[in-house]
Amino acid sequence: MYTAHPDRYADMPYRRTGRSGLKLPALSLGLWHNFGPDRPAETQRAILRRAFDLGVTHFDLANNYGPPPGAAESAFGDALKADLAPYRDELIISTKAGYLMWPGPYGEWGSRKYLLSSLDQSLSRMGLDYVDIFYSHRPDPETPLEETMGALHSAVQQGKALYVGVSNYSAEQTREAARILGELGTPLLIHQPRYSMLDRRPEDEGVLDALDELQVGSIVYSPLEQGLLTGRYLDGIPEDSRAASDSPFLNSDAVTEDLVARLRALNEIAASRGQTLAQLALAWVLRGGRVTSALVGASSARQIEDSVAATRNLDFDAEELARIDAVIKG
Repeated sequence: MYTAHPDRYADMPYRRTGRSGLKLPALSLGLWHNFGPDRPAETQRAILRRAFDLGVTHFDLANNYGPPPGAAESAFGDALKADLAPYRDELIISTKAGYLMWPGPYGEWGSRKYLLSSLDQSLSRMGLDYVDIFYSHRPDPETPLEETMGALHSAVQQGKALYVGVSNYSAEQTREAARILGELGTPLLIHQPRYSMLDRRPEDEGVLDALDELQVGSIVYSPLEQGLLTGRYLDGIPEDSRAASDSPFLNSDAVTEDLVARLRALNEIAASRGQTLAQLALAWVLRGGRVTSALVGASSARQIEDSVAATRNLDFDAEELARIDAVIKG
C-alpha cells in the first residue's frame, strides 16, 4: 500500500497560473511517452509515485497519448486506482483533445461533437468524474473558434473540467480564444506551447508576450527537445536513442556535427553551474518566472529525480544567458 512522502511539498516551487488561484509545480510530469502496454506497469507506477513524493502534483495527458492512442490514460487510471486515489484532491490531472483519435469525421480537430465525446472517453479510461484542466490540443482551421471554445466552456459547466486551456495556438489565436472564453464566463487558464533553448518560437512569434498581456499561465512541452538537451547525444547518436529509432519526433538527420558541438558547449555551461545539461535546459525555460511549469517525461524514477533537481538553481546571471545565446545563435 503506497503512502506518499510526508515532506513531498518541502522543496518543489509552486507558481500561480496566470491570474487564477491555481498553483502548478515548476516541473510537471507528461505522459506523452513511456506510458502504455509496451512498458512494465510497475515501472510506470513507480515513476508516478516517485514524482508525487517529490512534489510533482500535475500529471499531463492527452486522449491520443500511448501508443496505442488512449493507452497512457488507461495506464494512468490503473495507477491512480492502485496508488494515488486517496490523494486525488492533491493532484492536477489534465487531458486534451484535437489530434486523430478514432476514424471518421468526428474523431479529431475542434468540433463540439469531438471534444465533448473525447472528454467522456478520457474520463472513462482514467476512472475520473472530472479533470482539472481540459485543453483544445490544436486549433481547427475549419471550425469556428466560438464552437471550440464553447465546447470547453460546456465541459466546465457540466462539471467535467475545472479549468480550460489551449495548446499549439498562435498569439493571435490565443488572444481570440481568451476573448471568447471571457465572454462566456470561463477564463482561459493556460497555454501549452513547445519551447526550449533550441526552439524559441513562443518568444519570437509573440506567444509569451500575449500570455503576459492576458495574464494567462503557460506550461511548456519538449523543453529537452526530445532528449537532445540531455547528455545522451554529446558523443553522437546512441544505438538505443530516439534519434536512432523510427520516431517521427526526432530522426538521425537532426543530430549534425554542428549540433553536437553546440550541445557540448552547453554542457560546459551546465557543469559550471553544477548542473547536468538537462537540468540547465529546464532551468532556462523556467528562468524569471515567465513560464509557469515545464513538462518532463520520464522512463524511470531516477530520471524524474534528475529533472526535479533542476529546481534547486533557476537563477541565471546576464553573462550565463549571453553565453547560452552565443552557443545557440552562433
